[in-house]
Amino acid sequence: MTDVATAGPSDTRQAGVLATFAESPFAVKAVLFGVLVNKLGSFIQVFLVLFMTSRGFSDVQGGVALGVYGAGSVLGVLLGGTFTDRIGARRTILLGMVGTAVLLVAVLHVRMYPALLASVGLAGLISQVYRPAAAAFIAQLIPKNRQVMISAMYRLALNVGTTAAPLLGTMLVAVSYDLLFYGEAAAALGYALIVLLALPREGSAPAKPERAAASASAAPVAPATERPAGGYLAVLRDRRYVAYLVAMLLNAAVYIQYLSTLPLAVRDAGFSTFWYGVMVAINGAVVICFELLMTKVVQNWRVRTVLTVGFCLLGAGMALYTLPGGLAVFVVGTLLWTLAEIIEGPTMFAYPAIAAPPAASGRYLGAAHAMFGIGSAIGPAAGVALWSGLGRTAWLIIGAVSVLALIPAWFAVGRVGTTSSLADSSG
Repeated sequence: MTDVATAGPSDTRQAGVLATFAESPFAVKAVLFGVLVNKLGSFIQVFLVLFMTSRGFSDVQGGVALGVYGAGSVLGVLLGGTFTDRIGARRTILLGMVGTAVLLVAVLHVRMYPALLASVGLAGLISQVYRPAAAAFIAQLIPKNRQVMISAMYRLALNVGTTAAPLLGTMLVAVSYDLLFYGEAAAALGYALIVLLALPREGSAPAKPERAAASASAAPVAPATERPAGGYLAVLRDRRYVAYLVAMLLNAAVYIQYLSTLPLAVRDAGFSTFWYGVMVAINGAVVICFELLMTKVVQNWRVRTVLTVGFCLLGAGMALYTLPGGLAVFVVGTLLWTLAEIIEGPTMFAYPAIAAPPAASGRYLGAAHAMFGIGSAIGPAAGVALWSGLGRTAWLIIGAVSVLALIPAWFAVGRVGTTSSLADSSG
């Protein structure tokens, strides 16, 4: 990743919410809809521990299975990045969704614990290979000045699905745990069918809009021979991008505290689990209702400005939990880091596709998703350990980590301007 010049794309119209969606290619809309369908059926990770205990396994064995599923998910996005660059996004998504359906049904028929762990890990792996493929496909067909807005739409599909899935899963569990697996398999196959019917075959997709005149007809994608070898070593040789990955890992480790340390803090402050649920509901409602509107504003900020404001607000929201003040402190702190999420989220996840060399976008996106996943995995353990040893003071350290993450982030983005003014990067 080199310093990026600030030549604008051919499409310089305002990247509004409705205009971006209406003028996006049909294939992009199909991918977004497919992501929503798939996430609406994402039940297993939420209910895996309960499923394991219903089969007679211990709580610890269920927790280990959930950890194996998470580890498989991290490996899955890395594998998905490689597949995207080598066989194309369409084939990668189809492979991931069909493989997910097959493995989920297979899990139901495995009884031995070691075999069950292996099946769960493989299901976690194959279920996530679509993520860098979908993101890379969308990035390929959307002008640079609309990358952040389309990233916000992609996140909206994920967030709506993630919010609704546990409610749908609860209804299925009331009938049978088996329905969870069949339901998620059906959602995966639904996504595969959408991709099969709506996405062009590799070699017939249109080129990036900013590389063509506004009235130009569709051109073939770059042939496979232009894809550089080297796997993820090509990503690791990009020092700026490695710094960006470090920043993403630290950001994720701080952000994920709302699922691990925050419930402990609410409980130890003498409040019931209901009030923790209120904090999570506040976050979900604000993100779903306001992220697109916020993105319309911040997409024209410099990348450094977006990251600075976002990382600082995230740190401030977490650090605020240190103060006494009861529920008011929890509510205000939650609103602060939620504001950070809707400011930084779309830009942070759009930037890898913008910064990547065209032939390595899958690996760049796969590395970004993997690092966010690793941060989300190690963050809870670190946060709970700090909370157990330091109590409320732990929130100050957690907040400071978010601010310190700006050091690698600033080095990574260098002199890059706004995401709506970026020209193509070169490796």
